[in-house]
Amino acid sequence: MLVALLILALQSGPVGHPEDPFDRLTGAQAEEFLRTAEIVDKERIPVGVTRPHRVTLTDGSRTVRAIWKTISEYSAKMDFHDGLPPEIGFRDSYKSEVAAYELDKLLGFDFVPPTVMRRVRRTKGSIQWWIEDCITEAERRKQGLKPTDAAEWAKQIYDARLFHQLIHDSDYQNINNLLVDKNFRVWVIDHSRAFRTHPRLLNQEYLRRFSREHLERLRHLTPELLEEKLDAWLTPKQRQSLLARRDLILQHAEQLIAERGEDKVLF
Repeated sequence: MLVALLILALQSGPVGHPEDPFDRLTGAQAEEFLRTAEIVDKERIPVGVTRPHRVTLTDGSRTVRAIWKTISEYSAKMDFHDGLPPEIGFRDSYKSEVAAYELDKLLGFDFVPPTVMRRVRRTKGSIQWWIEDCITEAERRKQGLKPTDAAEWAKQIYDARLFHQLIHDSDYQNINNLLVDKNFRVWVIDHSRAFRTHPRLLNQEYLRRFSREHLERLRHLTPELLEEKLDAWLTPKQRQSLLARRDLILQHAEQLIAERGEDKVLF
């Protein structure tokens, strides 16, 4: 999908006076701002299968940008035109954007920008904080920019890979969906087609190393916790499939530890 490329292209032309991303609100404050700040500008992004808008919000003292998605599509069978096989139970929904943020909070990655559901006039959609002053991972590689801390960078990439497999993001290899800010912090975006109901991993071999903390948080995901936090955004079958993939990730991690040792697998 093309949203990340569009973010890169559009962020060079500010609308209003967007805040520096490193002075931005976080957590509950950011969520409240996204829900309540006045929308003073909305512009259709001309390319992108999810038909998003770039919006500018202000509360009178702070002005920021966000991406607004209203996509909500379901098809029992989706035929693609780019050589991909048809998909059963295809879903493309703004709710998955909110679900990704809420799951990110549960697991402690802190790399999905704050995202909430908001109604604009009569239309519901997701609104997500726009990360300013960043480039895509594809552009970083093209420019040959090296992370200042290679070890920390690798950990972020391993975490992003785990997250993509957990949520069954079929676009997991699209490095345009990884944004890199000026501190080489990774942001993971564009999840409207994630959370498929397939109880399998897209690519188990993609997972090579794991954070001890995040594996432990994965172990503590329960049906009750997911229902409490994600019931508004994911169906029961989506949540069940997520837990099935969680189990496969944990099994894979344990197998790698047995084969290679903890020091080679965990960080």
